[in-house]
Amino acid sequence: MTYGSHRRLTVRAAGPDARVPGAGVGMTYEDRAVAVLKTVADRQRAADHGWALDWYLGPLRQRVFHLAERGLTQLEDREDRAALSLWEERPVRWATRLTPPGHDLLLYARHCPRPDTDQRAPSPGARKVELIPAQMTALRLFVLLADRLQVPPAEGLAEQVRTARRDAPANRHVLYLTEEQMVSVAYGFWLHRMTGSALEANRFARDYGITHDPAAGAEGAARRYVTGAVAAVPASGGTTADSVGTGG
Repeated sequence: MTYGSHRRLTVRAAGPDARVPGAGVGMTYEDRAVAVLKTVADRQRAADHGWALDWYLGPLRQRVFHLAERGLTQLEDREDRAALSLWEERPVRWATRLTPPGHDLLLYARHCPRPDTDQRAPSPGARKVELIPAQMTALRLFVLLADRLQVPPAEGLAEQVRTARRDAPANRHVLYLTEEQMVSVAYGFWLHRMTGSALEANRFARDYGITHDPAAGAEGAARRYVTGAVAAVPASGGTTADSVGTGG
C-alpha cells in the first residue's frame, strides 16, 4: 500500500481518550458499536495515512476486532502493517479503518433521529402534528425531491421530517409545524393524491383543516375548513384562520 512520503506523525500513548465516548451503563449493543466506529473514524481523520492505530485504540481491541468480523471495520494485513511501521518509525501491531458499510452506518447514525433526545423544542407558534406511517412516507418523498420541485417544501420542513419522533403505542409520527410548513405539507399531499393515493391528503384535511387548492394561486395556496366555511390561507402563512380541532 502506498502512503505517500514517509513523514513521522506526532503520537501519544493510549489514554482515557481511547475509551468509547459516551459509553456507559444503559447503552445497547448497537449504540456501543456506533460509538466504537466513531472513535475509529476520529482517529482515521487525525492520521495522514488514514488508519487508526493500535496504541490509540488498545482498550477497544476486542470490540474493533469484533466489528471487523461483522464487516464494519477493516484490519490491516501484515504487509501493510510493515509499511505503517516504517511510516511511524515504531512497530504497529494492528491498525484498522472503517469499511464502506461501517462508514455508512456511522453516517446514518449521526443523522437518524433519537426519539428521546433529538427532537428540538417547537418553534414559536408551531403546532403538534401527528401523522400516520403512510402520510410520513409521502412527506419524506416530498422533501427528498426538494431540489427538483418548483414549489419546494417550506423552510425547516425537511429538518422537522428528519427529527420526527415516532410514538410507537399510537403508531404516529410527531412533528411540530408552523402554519407555513403545514400549508407546504398539504401541497405535498396534494401531489401524492394526484399521482396515487388520496388517503394522506384527505386525512390531513380532516385532522388539521388544511388542503391544497391549485386554483387558489400560483404559489400553491391552501384552503382551511372552519366549522363548515372555507377561508383561504396563503402559502406564505401570513394569514391564519381560526383554530380548528384535530378531529381525533
